[in-house]
Amino acid sequence: MEFRPTRFEVMPPVVKNLLIINALVFFATIVLGKYGIDLSEHLALYNWKSEKFKVWQFVTHLFMHGGNVSDPEGGFLHLFSNMFALWMFGSVLESYFGSKRFLTFYMVCGIGAAVLYLIVQTINQSPIDQGCVGASGAVFGILFGFGYLFPNTLLYLYFLFPVKAKYFIALYALFELYAGIKNSAGDNVAHFAHIGGMIVAFIIIKIWNQTNRKTLY
Repeated sequence: MEFRPTRFEVMPPVVKNLLIINALVFFATIVLGKYGIDLSEHLALYNWKSEKFKVWQFVTHLFMHGGNVSDPEGGFLHLFSNMFALWMFGSVLESYFGSKRFLTFYMVCGIGAAVLYLIVQTINQSPIDQGCVGASGAVFGILFGFGYLFPNTLLYLYFLFPVKAKYFIALYALFELYAGIKNSAGDNVAHFAHIGGMIVAFIIIKIWNQTNRKTLY
């Protein structure tokens, strides 16, 4: 790869601000929900055939993580898992890419994942009024980027079992593909959004790498 790493930061600015924004939106969803205002009606991503669909939802759904008044715990676990992965792997990538390029990477992965999700949803003729929320598409792009750029880094499953990043990411991608195809009853996880984030991450890195070689950046 031809990217130039920068000084590593434990909490670089883009990651820090993404964590703050996601947390604020989560708690705002809970508070406003108590007054009968459902932010997901406006900010979640709906099928483009739905009357609820708005173009801005391609961006806003990335900052929504449930926050349902009746089930705040489920939303918090969704938020925590995504934000922990964003901090753990995103901090490395932001230090590696630089803040501007990392933010572009994050947003394009998230939006690209949403597009693939809606395409699959349309093909499968899924319910059009079911909203999708979460930064998982962007986060899976980050996971792929980390595994692609740092393939031999050891990750410890359950803090005990070492596995190289490239194998971990490959197995995770295969699981998401299997789960997406199987689409078992009661599974409300947008697996193809996760896969979409990985695909877009791969495309972005390949393009950037090729461009950097041509310009000797």
